[in-house]
Amino acid sequence: MEVKKIDDTQITNAIDLIWQTFLQFEAPDYSEEGVKSFQDFIENKEIIKTLEFWGAYDEEELKGVIATNENRKHICCFFVKAQYQRQGIGRKLWDFLRENSSSKTITVNSSPYAVPVYHKLGFVDTDTEQLSDGMLYTPMQFIK
Repeated sequence: MEVKKIDDTQITNAIDLIWQTFLQFEAPDYSEEGVKSFQDFIENKEIIKTLEFWGAYDEEELKGVIATNENRKHICCFFVKAQYQRQGIGRKLWDFLRENSSSKTITVNSSPYAVPVYHKLGFVDTDTEQLSDGMLYTPMQFIK
């Protein structure tokens, strides 16, 4: 398993992985408005250009993605394909980000589904669950 930067030639694969995994695990917790908001976000090419994407590759297969903004201070997307979850891929991506971010604090707005995962990675809630544009999330942070 290798973590490497996702370049422009691979971004479509990364967005597809994010969308398919979102539909399977996140969308059931969201309203139609929330699902549409997330879709609009990942399909917005201007926003996507501002993010930094890293992928977990096994051979040439992309198995997981983590995307950040604000110079690796905030996690925008963090998804592992369903069949590869609970195999340490997310941990590998997280460890890579943590070790390669100069920020002392890393934040995320976690979906309801992912809250226990982030807790396991050492994140703590900074507020109660919020609702914005139909999307439920819990603001969280990790302090190095």
